[in-house]
Amino acid sequence: MAPSWWGRSGGGVGNGGGTPVVVKMENPNWSISEVEAAEGWHLEEVTSLLAVDGLFAASYAGWMRFRLEYLAPPLQFLTNACVVLFLIQSIDRLVLCLGCFWIRFKGIKPVPQAAGKPDVEAATDDYPMVLVQIPMCNEREVYQQSIGAVCNLDYPKSNFLVQVLDDSDDATTSALIKEEVEKWQREGVRIIYRHRVIRDGYKAGNLKSAMNCSYVKDYEFVVIFDADFQPQADFLKRTIPHFKGKDDVGLVQARWSFVNKDENLLTRLQNVNLCFHFEVEQQVNGAFLNFFGFNGTAGVWRIKALEDSGGWMERTTVEDMDIAVRAHLKGWKFLFLNDVECQCELPESYEAYRKQQHRWHSGPMQLFRLCFVDIIKSKIGFWKKCNLIFLFFLLRKLILPFYSFTLFCVILPMTMFVPEAELPAWVVCYIPATMSILNILPAPKSFPFIVPYLLFENTMSVTKFNAMISGLFQLGSAYEWVVTKKSGRSSEGDLLGLVEKHSKQQRVGSAPNLDALTKEESNPKKDSKKKKHNRIYRKELALSFLLLTAAARSLLSAQGIHFYFLLFQGVSFLVVGLDLIGEQVE
Repeated sequence: MAPSWWGRSGGGVGNGGGTPVVVKMENPNWSISEVEAAEGWHLEEVTSLLAVDGLFAASYAGWMRFRLEYLAPPLQFLTNACVVLFLIQSIDRLVLCLGCFWIRFKGIKPVPQAAGKPDVEAATDDYPMVLVQIPMCNEREVYQQSIGAVCNLDYPKSNFLVQVLDDSDDATTSALIKEEVEKWQREGVRIIYRHRVIRDGYKAGNLKSAMNCSYVKDYEFVVIFDADFQPQADFLKRTIPHFKGKDDVGLVQARWSFVNKDENLLTRLQNVNLCFHFEVEQQVNGAFLNFFGFNGTAGVWRIKALEDSGGWMERTTVEDMDIAVRAHLKGWKFLFLNDVECQCELPESYEAYRKQQHRWHSGPMQLFRLCFVDIIKSKIGFWKKCNLIFLFFLLRKLILPFYSFTLFCVILPMTMFVPEAELPAWVVCYIPATMSILNILPAPKSFPFIVPYLLFENTMSVTKFNAMISGLFQLGSAYEWVVTKKSGRSSEGDLLGLVEKHSKQQRVGSAPNLDALTKEESNPKKDSKKKKHNRIYRKELALSFLLLTAAARSLLSAQGIHFYFLLFQGVSFLVVGLDLIGEQVE
């Protein structure tokens, strides 16, 4: 026999008017308080049991009771905790944006203490000795542009030495890089080719090996350029003077600009993120704290600061952040130059971007485990310790990917199936929209992409959360190092420009053979087009199914704003899961 229910439903469910429906309940398993707790559309679910007979009604009533007593409370607790973390992180973003506004309003920027003599009058002795390092590994697409740009730096040739640090395990690539170095040697450039057979420590091991050379003691500064970076000719003249008269400055970091930022939707979204990182995060932290994470390239180090901090270490996949934290603990100050740019290339395929982000988010958690005790024991001030632990590591490296994934990819869809746990609309819509607007302000031309940017950042939270967990608990993937795949698009215009410049100056043997290069690169490109295909990412597809199912459930329960968010976020996961964003890879 079907259990009977009693209750009162205003609005006339099933009778088309305001006449209340009175139903008797004789189920001993339900208390008055439990029925009263079922408000709004939950009560409609209860009253719908009037039309259901037998075992199904009893099972559904048991499920509702289990949901109310056991699922809703922990889910609501987790929801509230994530909302608090979300608000804290949003306040941090807002403070950073206000700091950036203040810098612009007041015109705050690092200024060299002494401008020095004009170039035509300056003697060679007025220029410090600079070591320029180009670490690379199988960088066949971009090695020429990087070496060419560095060798054309406007700086006395006798006062800087270029180290091409080749870790390539491909013999053909190594031969090409070595040949390029020999061409510039014949032009009178002081450039050295170094190749490691045993690639211990990846990039950190490569840099550490280069710094152990006996001639390094003759140099005061070292500048690092990754293989796809193209510094402007005046890069050294605009960065080195900031060290003069400031013996406590250990690092001068330039910002990045991107030659392929408009190549596809993926590069446009990356440009939004990185513009905020440099324009806001790096600039504000540099101006007010004299500390920020070294970006690994396009930065000038005082060699004394490197040595005082312990030099390069291979203990994490973020050797740049590692050396920056250790130098900060030793009392060295950092300067960020927002007006000095160095061109580079963004990953154009989702696979390359995904692997890059995994390394960038697992490494900080490795580092936090290793240096937490050192931070506590260091002699820096209390507030600097708090900034390092709570803002630099916990809030921006751990909490951000945790709440982004948990709140928007797990809790939100679950609240559609466990409606007793509620997620306010302002958490789903208004604050994320406000934060996205703030994030996109440094790249105003990208404003039309604000919605895809918000959705894509939540989609990337899966990769970032997984990387954070692997780094925090020292899982196997935490030590995975994959060189970011370059397309070489940024080299084409610059290579032609260099060839034209060499031909005007009638340099013999210095210009690359364009005919041979074209023939050499044409075949691989044709082959790669045949081999390119879409990958399948199962985690993203699984979350897409969950979100789209929750969107359907939301539509049935008339949860308006939740439905639109779940629908668009589910489609975003589907697009990424099918590898329909960015270029395909081999």
